[in-house]
Amino acid sequence: MREATLTDVERIVAFGDAERTFLMTEDAFRAFYELTARPVWAYLARITGDPRLADDLLQESYYRFLRTQADFESDDHRRNYLFRIATNLVRDHRRRLGHAERHLAEHAQAEDASADAREGDRAVRRLDLARAMEQLKPRERSLLWLAYAQGCSHEEIAEVLGLRKASLKALLFRARKRLLGLLGTTAIQGKRR
Repeated sequence: MREATLTDVERIVAFGDAERTFLMTEDAFRAFYELTARPVWAYLARITGDPRLADDLLQESYYRFLRTQADFESDDHRRNYLFRIATNLVRDHRRRLGHAERHLAEHAQAEDASADAREGDRAVRRLDLARAMEQLKPRERSLLWLAYAQGCSHEEIAEVLGLRKASLKALLFRARKRLLGLLGTTAIQGKRR
């Protein structure tokens, strides 16, 4: 907790209209500060859970208290007013954080929903592809798997399947066309390496 120094008080007193609204003498303010600073800081630290934030809010509380033009009935009334200022500062701080957190949470939810939707779409496509692949002949499945899943070249596919390289392009074209017909689409996404 930072103690208010004479220069802080002088600066507040000398700041524009604050000089006219400062209804306490410096000695009266120092006495008031000595009585209230520790309890207000402890209150702020307890409700925020952050001693550094409590330091900042304590200074802001006294600054706002000094700027007020209120005429207090008693020292208790003055102390209660200071606590009210401190409480409102905490609420304002939480409200600002709440907006930021809500924005981040909404953004994260949108990202999660988008990711879930993309994952759901991928799962449906994988299932559709698996069903379509089951309907193909074994040689067609092998051709497509080696070409698109494994990224094999035509030479490698011909060697693996024991086919002539010259007939491979036509066989691969027919297998791809049949798969697209089963999927109900006209284009296949992804490239063969």
